[in-house]
Amino acid sequence: MKEKQIELKLRDAVKACGGLALKFVSPGTAGVPDRIVLASHGRLFFVELKAPGKHLSPKQLKMAGVLERFGHKVRVIDSIEQVKEFMDEIYPA
Repeated sequence: MKEKQIELKLRDAVKACGGLALKFVSPGTAGVPDRIVLASHGRLFFVELKAPGKHLSPKQLKMAGVLERFGHKVRVIDSIEQVKEFMDEIYPA
């Protein structure tokens, strides 16, 4: 499975639940996550998508740490199953 397929699955799943999974691009800032997920009740998550078995780069690890120090939630998703788990977390039944 390719990273792009996982990213599209996440985007579509969040949209189907009424949320937004916005592409995050920050020119001049290395290592930002791929998506900002805006869920109901003011919840915000940063999500880095990876191909199965791939890991965060050093710059991505550093940026994830910065975001977490600011109190934001950062998730790394590398499978369709993890998309489902994430969706269960942010939109519990």
